[in-house]
Amino acid sequence: MKGIIRSIFLIVIVVIIQSCGAYGFSGADVGEAKTFQVNYITNNAPIVEPGIERIFRRELQDLIQNQSSLGLVTEGGDLIYEGEITEYYIAPITAVAENTAAQNRLTISVNIRFINTLESEKDLEQRFSFYYDYDGGQQLVGSTLDVALDILYERLTQDIFNATLTSW
Repeated sequence: MKGIIRSIFLIVIVVIIQSCGAYGFSGADVGEAKTFQVNYITNNAPIVEPGIERIFRRELQDLIQNQSSLGLVTEGGDLIYEGEITEYYIAPITAVAENTAAQNRLTISVNIRFINTLESEKDLEQRFSFYYDYDGGQQLVGSTLDVALDILYERLTQDIFNATLTSW
């Protein structure tokens, strides 16, 4: 009797372990793809903040590497990301007396083209946008700008990852 219980227990453990191996916590569905590349992201926004396209590209590369099994290549990738920053602007969102802003909003929008060289039906072109609100008395420079951009990059790259590599 103990032998049968041990055998059943062992079978259940093996099934659980093997089923966990097929699931990734990110939910990434890379199919047969092994590699990806992120081409140069251009900055076509009317207001140009120097260097944001380079940092955004690096953040997108890092996120895909960390949340999938794909390898980064510079050319010939199975999955290709390219695009441009189309908006970078600051607008007041809450006014107070004397025509000043109590709160401002930084908005960044990117247009991304995703090309799946193995399954063209999964190709995608989409605009992604997100914003960061900050106190109207602050200047958006230095560490304040760094914090805002970090939050915006995190949200934008995760939205791009979800739209291109997950089926949530």
